[in-house]
Order: sequence, then C-alpha cells, then structure tokens
Amino acid sequence: MKDGKYVILTIDDDREFLQTVRIVLEAKGYVIEEAQSAEEGLKRYKTVQPDLILVDLMMEEVDAGANFVKELKLMGNKAPIYLLSGAGDSMSSSTDYTQLGFSGVFQKPISPDRLLGVIKAKLT
Repeated sequence: MKDGKYVILTIDDDREFLQTVRIVLEAKGYVIEEAQSAEEGLKRYKTVQPDLILVDLMMEEVDAGANFVKELKLMGNKAPIYLLSGAGDSMSSSTDYTQLGFSGVFQKPISPDRLLGVIKAKLT
C-alpha cells in the first residue's frame, strides 16, 4: 500500500493497454505502477512492492509472463498475480494457471467491470 491505497503493478508491452488499465484503476483509487517488459517489471516489483500484479503472457518473449512469475516465486512474492492473455479462451481452459503461480487469467480485451470486481474481491 502507498498512502492508504493499494498498489497494482501492470506489465505489458502494449502502451495503449497500459494507459487504459491506468485510467480504469486510478478512477477507483488504486495506485498504478507500470512496466513494458518482464525485466523492467522485476525492477519495478523490487522498488514498489505491489499488492497485486497484472502481467501479459506474451511480450518480448513468447512466455515472458510465465518466466516473470517464476522469478517472483524465487523472491518470495505473496501478491496475487493475474495473467493477461490475448490468446483466447481455449488457452485458459486447457492450462492450469494456478500451477504456474497465477491467481487467475484475464482475456484481452478485458471488461473494466470484471477487472475491477476481481481486483476488489482479491484485495479486500
């Protein structure tokens, strides 16, 4: 938390997506930190200690999001991590993301109401 507000780290290489998520979440009082790569995300994680993390599966590498989560596990992360995927619903139904360390999956494009509902439920 920062100044009594939950901190959410969003990692995605799509600037428009980051901007959209920032607008939606800041409007509800969350503090947003951003990164555009898994490597940058790890650096931001260390400095901001987020309460929740949203990470894209496919960025600079095909499975950059999964590798990011592995690194966080080694660092003792306790914050819930949600996978962002544009790969489609068939991917989420064929893979158990909890075994990979994710708390859940958001399929792009994300409904703002669903995003806010899940985050609120997880953080309160």
